[in-house]
Parts: sequence; C-alpha cells; structure tokens
Amino acid sequence: MTTFMNLMVVLVPFLLITAVFSRVAIVELDLPSAASAEPSEPTFRVEVVVREAGLEIMDGAQVIAAIPKAGEAYDLPKLSEYLVAIKGEYPEKDDASVLLEPDIEYDHLIQVMDTMRGVEIDQDGQTTRADLFTAISLGDAP
Repeated sequence: MTTFMNLMVVLVPFLLITAVFSRVAIVELDLPSAASAEPSEPTFRVEVVVREAGLEIMDGAQVIAAIPKAGEAYDLPKLSEYLVAIKGEYPEKDDASVLLEPDIEYDHLIQVMDTMRGVEIDQDGQTTRADLFTAISLGDAP
C-alpha cells in the first residue's frame, strides 16, 4: 500500500503539470451520404481549390478565377470579393466545397472556410456579418 501511495504522490503532480489545457472548437461539415441520389441536371457548384500557389474558384467544371498568393499568405479579401459576387448571382445557394492539395496547412483550411462562411459588411458606420456559403464540404483537389 505504501508503494502505491508513493506512486500516486509522484504521478498526480506530474500529470497535472504536463496536462495540456486547450480550447476545442467545433466546425460543422456536410458530408455526402452513400444513399444520396445524383441530381438529374447539372447544377452550379461553388468550389474553392486551395493550392500551394494560390486559390482557384471553380463552378464544378471550369476555373472561374485564380487568385495567386500575396507573398506567403493567401489573398483572402480577394476571395471574399469573388464569393460575394457569386452569392449575388446565386442568392439561394448555401453549399460550397473546399478542395485541398496534399500538404496544405490546417490553419489555411480554417481561414478559407471562415472566409467562405461569411463576410463583414460596413454600412453607415456599423459592421454587420452576412452569411455566404454556410454548408461547406471538404475534398481532395483535382
């Protein structure tokens, strides 16, 4: 019993000191189900392809816009401008896809998803947030 108590005296402070206290954030993703039916007619799809060289906005078949990197960072304000224009043309569209090349950092993925989800609009000195594409799916880049 004494040996076990000695182990606990050493183990408990060690575990408390080395414990990592982190904040967990949840990002909801829409994943396709196996039972989903194929659409009968091709519809417009918003796809943002994150590449090492920059971002590409596609309509499901062809590239609409290519946004090169600004230095080491992705040009997210330019992406936001394009997405606002697309949302203006298709206001009922809420779903979009993010397609990633291998070895893209997780932080870049989250920044692109946040940009796709909404935009801050400054009207009459007040900043409001407008939703763009809230249902985001993930995939591999072609």
